[in-house]
Amino acid sequence: MKFDARQAEAFLRQPDQAVRAVLLYGDDHGLVRERGTSLTRLVAGQIDDPFRVIELAAEQAADLPNEMAGLSLTGGRRVIRIREAADIFAAPLQAGLERQGEALVILEAGTLTPRSKLRVLAEKMASAASIACYPDEGRSLSQTIQDSLARDRVSIEADALKWLCDHLGADRALTRREIDKLALYVGQDETATIEAAQACIGDLAGLSLEDALYASVIGDVSGAERALSLALAEGTTSIAVIRMALQHMQRLRKLRAVMQENGTSAAEAVRQAKPPVFFKRVPAFTKGLTLWRDEMLAAICDMLWQAEKACKQSGAPDEIICRQAVMNIALRARQAAARGV
Repeated sequence: MKFDARQAEAFLRQPDQAVRAVLLYGDDHGLVRERGTSLTRLVAGQIDDPFRVIELAAEQAADLPNEMAGLSLTGGRRVIRIREAADIFAAPLQAGLERQGEALVILEAGTLTPRSKLRVLAEKMASAASIACYPDEGRSLSQTIQDSLARDRVSIEADALKWLCDHLGADRALTRREIDKLALYVGQDETATIEAAQACIGDLAGLSLEDALYASVIGDVSGAERALSLALAEGTTSIAVIRMALQHMQRLRKLRAVMQENGTSAAEAVRQAKPPVFFKRVPAFTKGLTLWRDEMLAAICDMLWQAEKACKQSGAPDEIICRQAVMNIALRARQAAARGV
């Protein structure tokens, strides 16, 4: 089943026992994690109960049907949590849903296209739920901010709320963390002013690993560095950064080939891209496509391969290697932009 925002909130407050699998996916990785953790705690009582909570990695996908049929030794419903879920879990999940079982499978994923096997399965099966997790914006973000402050008995002035809505929202976990910091700064039974908000909260809109990569390919060196620092601080590994960067550059390379074959513009190539580029990323992706020539892409992909290889060596300063790789992309893009390429 595909849940809209209202249905999702209701389900996450009180899960339907008939639903045996929940797919949480989307651009807001913090919201995906938050909902996965909250749902695990709600069903199993705590997130690390060894008898009621198990985590499966991609290489354990074949074990999923048997785990779904298993019972808890201590009673209560079991939770099978799958982080970084991908289409490799689609077939095992379907097999598990076709058998008897009481366990709840929680699958956490990033952006999935409408054609994703996992997403299609979760949306069509009556015993599964598909919940999209996108960055808070507009009224949704405003409500998140006000609710978070209210829990700490803090009110907020209208202009401060508007300012926060303009500077937060890319990641639910980061938003909550910043709002908690503001509440502590202001104090209980006080009112948050715009001066207080500006004093203790930075501009975190859009900061994530994906933002670091989009910033780097258009030559935004400071934006890339800032977003990358946040991604690493949040626990993203250096190898994950490099691999995602390589995927990003390979996609640019693929669309460059489409432009040459069909004689299309960068904008047209992006419009025809499959899977589609998320609409909020289209301007940056299009600009990156115009800046990066084939020989530049080939060189940078080779550099990223070498960087990943270097990170895997024992004792290697992997974070330094990772930062250098992303900054290399950003600097080359800035040079290309300066040349008017």
